[in-house]
Amino acid sequence: MYLVKECYSYEQDIKKSSFASYICPFSEFETLKEKLKADNPKAAHIVWAYRYYNKYFQIVENCSDDGEPKGSSGPPCLDALRGAELIDTAVLVVRYFGGVKLGVGGLVRAYGSSANLAINSANLIKYEIRDFVSIFVPFALLSRFDHYTSKHDLRVNKIYIESGCVYEFSLTMAEFIDLREFAVEYEIAGMEYLAIPLNAKQI
Repeated sequence: MYLVKECYSYEQDIKKSSFASYICPFSEFETLKEKLKADNPKAAHIVWAYRYYNKYFQIVENCSDDGEPKGSSGPPCLDALRGAELIDTAVLVVRYFGGVKLGVGGLVRAYGSSANLAINSANLIKYEIRDFVSIFVPFALLSRFDHYTSKHDLRVNKIYIESGCVYEFSLTMAEFIDLREFAVEYEIAGMEYLAIPLNAKQI
């Protein structure tokens, strides 16, 4: 699976209609959609599709033809995301009608190619599943865990409480395994897990 970290765009003309396609992180989808609507009040259609993981790591997909013939525009954009193995990503295509009807087959090709052109212009990044991990560390062990997180360049949110500190991470499974191997000898000294990845029981 892959994703994008920023927005990219591409434009093409097909039989006098212009198609401007955009690809963005799913987290920016709603903002970009509203911006495109505001910036393109005379556009005939703003078609979109997205794919993302929910909190159970199930793929959620959706798309819209935005008034184009059913199945002629949104699904080809969604198929482009699937074909590129993109996740947590959205694609939008703004069409200005040029007076020549393309037919359903022509629309499928036009929207599919527009989505693919945006995808091809983007820097695709390998997707790594991350999950929430939380541990409690007594004050006596803080220096050791601070050294570990610094050495392994882990981003951590620290919440100090009366008896120690709660460390909160977003970790890949490999990072969690490494942390667990490091921390096992400190469990007897009071370190404990408050939250672990959903699939950690498989390892």
